[in-house]
Amino acid sequence: MNAVPNPIRILLADDHALVRHGLRLILDAEPDLEVVAEAADGAEAVQAVGTGVDLAILDIAMPRMTGIQAAREISRTHPNLPILMLSMFDNEQYFFESLKAGASGYVLKSVADRDLLEACRAAVRGEPFLYPGAVTALIRDYLQRARNGERVPDNILTPREEEILKLIAEGHTAREIADTLTISVKTVDRHRANILAKLGLRDRIDLTRYAIRAGLVQP
Repeated sequence: MNAVPNPIRILLADDHALVRHGLRLILDAEPDLEVVAEAADGAEAVQAVGTGVDLAILDIAMPRMTGIQAAREISRTHPNLPILMLSMFDNEQYFFESLKAGASGYVLKSVADRDLLEACRAAVRGEPFLYPGAVTALIRDYLQRARNGERVPDNILTPREEEILKLIAEGHTAREIADTLTISVKTVDRHRANILAKLGLRDRIDLTRYAIRAGLVQP
């Protein structure tokens, strides 16, 4: 009699408990999949990967640290751990940022009941999983860059600048950001000036729009 293989151990990160519960029901119903850890934000997800998981599923829009930021950190500390991104948005910017952060798949929540199981198995096999709209975007981007002789630039903001940009876009004051990150208000102001200069933007409204496009905050 053949032994049943160990199920794929999954970390599931989403800031909505009801969403996590629904996704967990879908995953745990499969004999080869098992959710062994949950997280309510990106920072918790980064900590949870140390508990020994085979796959991380991260929602893109989470507080404290987004799924994209978490994916970047997890890719750095656990480079062989496959990562899937979950999103409500069919958004090319989020999709490309996810790939750059180290994700191997992108699943839309609206069709998670259809795509998530296939995506999990593909990721663990080392194969990418892309929904049809993402494939179209990827091909279009490749052809456009080929025509222009360009390449997609790496993120020009440092992790600290990205962290501060997210907090600014969420409406926090310089004092609140300084207290959260244990730095001085003057340091926050210097980072803000650098971010504006790097991105060629003018004010908080511009920064918030950029943060939404980059997937740091929800619209």
